[in-house]
Amino acid sequence: MALKFFDKLSQDFSGLLNDKKEHNIVIEVDKEENKKSFTAHSIVLRYRSSYFDKELENVTTNKNHIKTIIKPNISVQIFELILKYIYGGIVDIENSDTKTIYELMVNANELELKELSRKLESYLIESKASWLKTHFSLVYHSIFGINEFKSLKNFYNDIIAKYPNLIFESEDFASLQETALISILKRDDLKIEEIKIWDYVIKWGIAQNPTLPADSKEWSKENFEALKITLRQCLPLIRYFHIPNEDAWEKVKPYKKILEKQLWNDLIQYHMFTNKPVKSLALPARITSNPELPSRHSRTISTPEFPPRLNEPFSTIINIEHVAELSSWIDQKSTTYSLVNIPYGFQLILRGSRDGFHPKTFWNMCHGYAGTIVVAKVSETDEIIGGYNPLAWENTIESRGMKTKDSFIFSLKNGNIQNSILSQVKYSSKALHYSNKQDIYGPWFGDSEFMMKSDVSDFTQDKLCRCRYKSCYLKSIRTTSEYFSIVEYEVFKVI
Repeated sequence: MALKFFDKLSQDFSGLLNDKKEHNIVIEVDKEENKKSFTAHSIVLRYRSSYFDKELENVTTNKNHIKTIIKPNISVQIFELILKYIYGGIVDIENSDTKTIYELMVNANELELKELSRKLESYLIESKASWLKTHFSLVYHSIFGINEFKSLKNFYNDIIAKYPNLIFESEDFASLQETALISILKRDDLKIEEIKIWDYVIKWGIAQNPTLPADSKEWSKENFEALKITLRQCLPLIRYFHIPNEDAWEKVKPYKKILEKQLWNDLIQYHMFTNKPVKSLALPARITSNPELPSRHSRTISTPEFPPRLNEPFSTIINIEHVAELSSWIDQKSTTYSLVNIPYGFQLILRGSRDGFHPKTFWNMCHGYAGTIVVAKVSETDEIIGGYNPLAWENTIESRGMKTKDSFIFSLKNGNIQNSILSQVKYSSKALHYSNKQDIYGPWFGDSEFMMKSDVSDFTQDKLCRCRYKSCYLKSIRTTSEYFSIVEYEVFKVI
């Protein structure tokens, strides 16, 4: 049996901190009139902190055999708490305000006191969540771009996705560093209208240029140029083609001088002539945003933020090998990507068993999403069939064909199905069909070459889905043209 006397040990070491007789280290903290020196012992610092262990190797000893370390960016109050922790293993934060606890966590991490910084990180998340939300820019500035504070990053990532207004409307939003703002704008899952994102970006840019006139109508050419330079990394991340026409005219037009001329011309053309292609890069709609207008643009490819994870089941139908194969087809490669080099992530939009099999559910949940994969499991067989649509799905009031040369349909190897089949579009003018009978029809590729249909508003109940060869695509993806029902289907956004 081991007899443990940690309390007495802590008391003795805390007493050692106040013993000035045997010290051989002086640590100067804070600045100017707040500057203060603390004495310490190298043997304690080395064993308690890897930071001090390395730092002391590089500090020379004076004639009195004393080494001096200078830390001007740590306050006296914070360093007193840190020294008490190093010597006695105790931190009393009962009477400390939240900002002090936060600063203690940051400085503890800098001094490589991992146990302390992680404990304080957990405490802030569990007990001070409200403060963390209202001081987003302050905290995010500290944790962004470093490998530590994973729990805090997860905490903020969840807030950014679900409650972005808390971030954009925080008191210190204007002080958010540019790299952090860019990382937020790159996200596909911001639950906020695109026009509001535009408003916040303009607000942030103006805040970085305090000499700009309050009324933008009084701005000179130089004023607009200054804002354009400030926002040069942010502007390409706005999803302009998912901003409603009225909002674009009312809120984007006053700042059109900071946009590329081609982009503004494309925006006007986009809203006036819906069938004409645009030259500017058209980013896809954000996954959880609420687009006001039907979205129409060609496929765009961006660097994935969320690549497929080998250890996480993302689908009930397809596996990671299927993702590699589908990704290679999207890029029109002759060879299949290896599992470690897949350039895309598949982010679930809809799952039949979770969201329902009503055809209208498909149109409601997939409206506005471009670059999507539909996969379906055929009932009573091992067949997995589907299609890729580079265009945006649209809740339409009239049936119409959709033109694209980049769509394809497919059958995937699975169970007794030994070989996958890729069938690329042959007649681009009949690549897809968007039906206005959304209580009956779901995704529809070609002339019923892959079509999901149900007269009873449930794809699993009546056998009205079909894959028949009608020459809109290069080959048939089934060996039979008989009607069938499905047991499951999923729609993924390709990221």
